[in-house]
Amino acid sequence: MDVLDRADLPFPESLPGFQRLFPDDAACATYLERSRWPDGFACPHCGVVGSPFRFESRPGILRCRACRKNTGLTVGTVMERSHIPLSTWFWAAYLVSSQTPGLSAVQFQRQLGLSRYETAFGILHKLRAAMVRPDQDRIGGHPDQHVEVDETWVGGRTRGEGRGVHHKVLVAAAVEVRHREPGTAQDNRRDGRYAGRVRLAIAADRSAEALGGFVKSAVERGTLVVTDDWGGYGGLRKDGYDHHAIAQCGDPEVSEEFMPIVHLVFSNLKSWLNGIHHGVSAKHLQAYLNEFTFRFNRRFYPFNAFRSLLGLAGDATAPTKAELYSGKWRHPTCSGYGR
Repeated sequence: MDVLDRADLPFPESLPGFQRLFPDDAACATYLERSRWPDGFACPHCGVVGSPFRFESRPGILRCRACRKNTGLTVGTVMERSHIPLSTWFWAAYLVSSQTPGLSAVQFQRQLGLSRYETAFGILHKLRAAMVRPDQDRIGGHPDQHVEVDETWVGGRTRGEGRGVHHKVLVAAAVEVRHREPGTAQDNRRDGRYAGRVRLAIAADRSAEALGGFVKSAVERGTLVVTDDWGGYGGLRKDGYDHHAIAQCGDPEVSEEFMPIVHLVFSNLKSWLNGIHHGVSAKHLQAYLNEFTFRFNRRFYPFNAFRSLLGLAGDATAPTKAELYSGKWRHPTCSGYGR
């Protein structure tokens, strides 16, 4: 089978463009090979670098010309051990990355023409596992930026279980606050401030151990960090942060004035969870936080998300069906927080 020259493969900006670039499993295999070995195939068995044997009937398999051992293109990716065709995986990655608000599993199943909901649910969660790099860097660290940190409860009300009882989940967020250049045409409703990168994670509680641990996992030390005056953030200055605590004095408008960006992120997150997914279970919430983070941080570069998703997949461990439905799978978090 011929080797296609796709060293600098452009991102498809439309469905017809996607179909031209990835007409079949062979084209998808070529792209995946270039993504995994940009400098040429290096056999993981013997280390020899060179063009391998390729098989038209098995596009996902490469055979080393030196040691004659096979290497699966999907080994070590979220697609490993999957019997789903590569072209279906590529369609899935394209839909996830190109649909700005995202897709529910039901919509995803219909778009891909899958016969079972469980298959769509599994593919989506495997792709979500690829959205978090194991060595994810921390946000902040820039002298012209600061980071807002806060926490909120996510989930619906519980009825019939008594006053004050709920099954909501505490979610912590850290978001970079950047400033637009004076005189630009962008929206300046918040004095030129806008959100940079965000980090989201489930927090066990509002203790200093939980909230401080989240900040240390998500934000570079030395960064100006703005929070409310909750005691759980009291140790941040000792941990090496330039911590500014805003005294609310019982007035929520104070927080809105000094921490508007993180509150906007929370509002968008809740609208997305309820509008697209109609609420999610607590055991899978972190996966949806990862997807929201992935989409949010790439909102200025929408056409890079597909390439990033497939590139990141080579460093991710994906859940099995049994792990997903048993609740034993621990969804990845920012810099390993909470693990």
